[in-house]
Amino acid sequence: MHIQEWLETVPAVSVYVLVGVVIGLESLGIPLPGEIVLVSAALLAAGHDGINPWILGACASAGAVIGDSVGYAIGRKGGRPLLARLGGKFPKHFGESQIGMAERSFQKWGMWAVFFGRFVALLRIFAGPLAGVLHMPYWKFLIANVLGGIVWAGGTTAVVYSVGVVAEAWLKRFSYLGLVAAVLIGVTSMLVLKNRAEKAAAQASAVSAPDAKTVPAVD
Repeated sequence: MHIQEWLETVPAVSVYVLVGVVIGLESLGIPLPGEIVLVSAALLAAGHDGINPWILGACASAGAVIGDSVGYAIGRKGGRPLLARLGGKFPKHFGESQIGMAERSFQKWGMWAVFFGRFVALLRIFAGPLAGVLHMPYWKFLIANVLGGIVWAGGTTAVVYSVGVVAEAWLKRFSYLGLVAAVLIGVTSMLVLKNRAEKAAAQASAVSAPDAKTVPAVD
């Protein structure tokens, strides 16, 4: 089957729902590959006339904003015991070092940590619940949450979709294996860059750690 014919069999509604749900759950605090799902869906939209990139971006943005808001409410109600329970279930994501780095980011940047945290995998998971735990004023959180969600989800969709459209003619010449290889190369490159950025952030936080003995509530 030709690649374009295969793409036409993918129901658009299922793509919209999948992207919104996965990103919403990740933003709520569940470690899921939201960014990879969004990038894959945007690439799919570039070669699938039935998938509207505007609707895709809107669903991704809505999932990000709603998920973060729910995470904020849960964090505000559950407090630090919630982080302890999450640490027991997801030690790689909610361990003491990860929580410490996120807390230092919130202490230093406040609502900007919510906005820019959307672009970093670790902070994207933490932002909502941790903002609630630290009692960040909801109006500040909401502004950063909405702006960050729209810029991240909409921007990622637009950039990946545009690149996908340019590369569509090239991808059509390949079999399933060629398409998979192209997607894997793109995702791998993205993960490598993100890993380097997160390591740099972790090193910067480690340097400032001795000066942050306690973490006050975010005003």
